[in-house]
Amino acid sequence: MSVNGPFAPVSDTGWPQEIADMRAGFAGKLNVYRAMAHHPALLAAWADLREHIVRRTSLGPVRAEVVILRTGFRLGSDYEWAQHVVRARNCGLDDARILTLRQKPASMAPDDALLAGAVDELLDSARLRPATVKALDAAIGKEGILDLIATVGFYSTLAFILKSFKTPLDADIAAELRASPIPGSDQTV
Repeated sequence: MSVNGPFAPVSDTGWPQEIADMRAGFAGKLNVYRAMAHHPALLAAWADLREHIVRRTSLGPVRAEVVILRTGFRLGSDYEWAQHVVRARNCGLDDARILTLRQKPASMAPDDALLAGAVDELLDSARLRPATVKALDAAIGKEGILDLIATVGFYSTLAFILKSFKTPLDADIAAELRASPIPGSDQTV
């Protein structure tokens, strides 16, 4: 899929000089960050938060993927869903578990249901209910709660960018999902 317009992913030849050092890292690897490269100062500021959310979260990789997938699904972000299906598989989540994240929390395993329910509360009412905070504190602790909230906010912002500008899925992810689609998924790439 080719994207034209003012927010198409920035090519290597059009990459802003002020963030030249970021092109070889995460920013140059994904179309969402290539779209953000239209605002070099924002992308540079985004880097530290991204490092924490993606690599240093107290949620750990599996719980983080559950939160990200639920957020992407709830926001209708096909790009985030596809990207994180691949990442979730790499973290050990099987396709059946991944697909439950598109269902009601009652149909999920208890830990996933707690996390997905928290995502739903944040997206539906911009807050967590006291009972949810208490359950999350017991399961993931205070830092985990704050990381969960930050992750939902982070990926909501990405979804806003992706959907507003119709950012195309990265070719490697599209190819991987064509080669190994999730059975029973309505996902198209």
